[in-house]
Formats: sequence, C-alpha cells, structure tokens
Amino acid sequence: MEKLRALIVDDEKAARDVLKNLLENFTDNVEVLECCENVPRAVLAIKALKPDVVFLDIEMPEFNGFELLQFFDHVNFHFVFVTAYNEYALRAFEVSAVDYILKPVQIEKLRNAVDKIRQLPRADEFNPEKVLTLRENLKGKQLERMALPMTDGLVFINLPDVVMIEADGSYTSVHLINGESHVVSRRIKFFEDFLESHPVFFRTHRSSIINLNYITRYNRNDGDVLLEGNHKCRISRERKQEFEDTFKNIKI
Repeated sequence: MEKLRALIVDDEKAARDVLKNLLENFTDNVEVLECCENVPRAVLAIKALKPDVVFLDIEMPEFNGFELLQFFDHVNFHFVFVTAYNEYALRAFEVSAVDYILKPVQIEKLRNAVDKIRQLPRADEFNPEKVLTLRENLKGKQLERMALPMTDGLVFINLPDVVMIEADGSYTSVHLINGESHVVSRRIKFFEDFLESHPVFFRTHRSSIINLNYITRYNRNDGDVLLEGNHKCRISRERKQEFEDTFKNIKI
C-alpha cells in the first residue's frame, strides 16, 4: 500500500497533536509531513512538500481554512475540513460535496476519510465553486445552494430555483425554474431532510416535493397541483389538510 502523505493545519496545538497521533497510529500507512499553526505557514509547506491530502480547520485567526485554497492557482491535493461546527452545519457540508470530520475526531470517521481518499485519483484541479457553496451555506441560517453529484462531476444549483423534486426509486429528478432537470443518485428522503428548514418546500406525497412559490393552480376537489414549467403532482389524502394549513403560516 502506497504511503499517504498528509499535512495538518490547525491553530490549536492540542488539536494538531491529537490528529497527528490518530493518523500515524490508527490509520494505515499515513505519514504526517508537517503540522502548521496558520495558513501562511501551511501554504509554504504545501508548496515545498506537496502532500497528497491536507487536513485543515476552518476557524483560525488571520486566515481561515477556506482562504488557504485561494493561495493556489491549481490545487493538486485533496483536502478534508476538520471542524467543530454543529449538527446543522453538517448538512451544509453534505450538500456542498466537501469532505469533513467533526471534532472531537472519531477514529472510525478518520479511517473512513483516509480510505475514501485512497480510492480517489490524485487531485488535479480544485473546483472553487465547491468551497464557495459550502462557505455561503455556513454563513446563512438556511442552506441556499447545493452541489448535485453527477456521473461526470457536480452541478451547482440555487435552492430557490428548484420547482419540484420527483422520486424514481433510488434516483431523484430535480426540476429547475429555467427548465433544466437533473437526475441524481439519491433518494428523495435525503432532500426532504435537508429542506426541513425551508418552509416553502412541501412533500406532497411519497414521490414528490414542491416549492410552494411556483404553484399556479390547486384543485381542492381532486388534490391536483400545477406548477410553473407545466409540472404537475397530486397532494395525498393524508397530507391535504397540512398542505392547506401551510398557506396560513407562510408568505409565498
């Protein structure tokens, strides 16, 4: 097994020491090249040592973990955020398609991250929109953007542009107001969970979620809903009363 060359960036010495110990003693064949207490030193170390992966904290004085990546025109290393952000923020990481480990670091989580990195080809080019999406999501009280994983990469979307989400087994179609549709290999429950803080999204039945802002017509008798873009769905009998009550509590 080829040795994985790692670099740690964290302004707290105790955190650096713990992570170094875990990587060297509890994961397979990982070499910690250097531990850096700030971004400027990390930038110099990365350019000199060329690590395979950088484990970096987010909240640090002077420059944060996001800003480290802006010092490179071409990012040819993988990066994993090691963060103390709360449970809400974990959803921001998930929908932004960036690897993370929550502090305090659990050995199993760290092993999983290392195993995942080993399965990836060496990072040739960093996608700046990926971290931009994550940063914007963490700044706000609600998730506003997400990265949809596609077979050839990622598609970044603004959540307010989503008209309807439709399930088809283990796949889900995301329909946008501009007419685009993207098929994603995720179940609809995934979308329902991270949209729970967005009251404009409503799950009409087991196979669809709609954006209430885009409703153009609702037939109370048969439960049919028409949305912009000629999308249609039906409100299930079990959800009909909740659907109608929703309009009393939300501005759309």
